[in-house]
Amino acid sequence: RVRLVESGGGSVQEGGSLRLSCTAASYSFSRVSVAWFRRAGDGERVGVAVIDTDGTPESTYYADFVKGRFTISKDNTKTILYLKMDNLTPDDRPTYYCAAFRSRRDDTWNWTAYRYWGLGTQVTVSS
Repeated sequence: RVRLVESGGGSVQEGGSLRLSCTAASYSFSRVSVAWFRRAGDGERVGVAVIDTDGTPESTYYADFVKGRFTISKDNTKTILYLKMDNLTPDDRPTYYCAAFRSRRDDTWNWTAYRYWGLGTQVTVSS
């Protein structure tokens, strides 16, 4: 079983930045689709950013509400997934999850299409 572990959450002022990281023991992100989702309260997980590996170069996708502010990337070893978040607002809280291995190719933003998940990391943005 693959367990993803997120880190890097915290509290910032509005307009601040955070960088989230996601790792998994003995698992590479080099050949799977990976993504960041977020959830507020008991709501559904909403897709934030995705990297698809079905082409060369890799394709990245962003939700409209984070375009120009967030950047998804992987390190050179393809074992760490990042989400750099700039110009944060109170709407960008609170729980962020990384996900890997999308089993349905066309369901880019559907959280149920991803097989592996972390437990989440908390983000607080104060105004």
